[in-house]
Amino acid sequence: MDVSFLLVHSPSVGPSTWTPVAEILRARGHTAVIPPLTDVTAGPPPYWPRVVSEVVASAPRGPLAVVAHSNAGLFVPLIAQALAGQVAACLFVDAALPPRRGVCQAAEPEHLAFLRGLADDAGVLPRWTDWWPEDDVAALLPDPVVRQVVVAEQARLPLAYYLEEIPVPARWDHLRSGYLWFADAYATLAHEAGERGWPVARVPGEHLHQLVAPEAVADWLLASAA
Repeated sequence: MDVSFLLVHSPSVGPSTWTPVAEILRARGHTAVIPPLTDVTAGPPPYWPRVVSEVVASAPRGPLAVVAHSNAGLFVPLIAQALAGQVAACLFVDAALPPRRGVCQAAEPEHLAFLRGLADDAGVLPRWTDWWPEDDVAALLPDPVVRQVVVAEQARLPLAYYLEEIPVPARWDHLRSGYLWFADAYATLAHEAGERGWPVARVPGEHLHQLVAPEAVADWLLASAA
């Protein structure tokens, strides 16, 4: 079965965070599409329907592996529901893990005080890379050319993006799933994925390690979607 890859980036960053992996997948003869999500908060909330609509509109025909990075993981159940019958696998890469059912938010409750402190008077946050010290950003994005592209394309998200409830359709995780983690901060989520019976693998690195080791990530995606 020839599976196409739908590479979903976090709205906190931009499509270029998946570009090197997509190029490798294409070079190996596979279809890889990166839906652009940098404008999903341009209008009033709710924002999640726009994320889902943009991903669905970008989806090629035929069997799909939905691949999510970071908080894009929270939209996977809704994407899988909207593309019912096409999704062969749901693959999470250093990603937030949705609950089995109910609702979720793009920020953990303990993280909200930090975000509220960053928001301006209009309730708009700085670009994601501006949340962190320069040394931390340089560790995430060691190639200065890549860093310039990633930083430039980021949207400034409203605080409301992190506060809204994202519905989680029941039984979404009956689909084949897998979890790849990079950073120590995702160890707990990787452990939870393993407890759900999913195959779990690690490529040690920082949170945007798919930009640093795209070959290793592409290898895992191909093996997991096969």
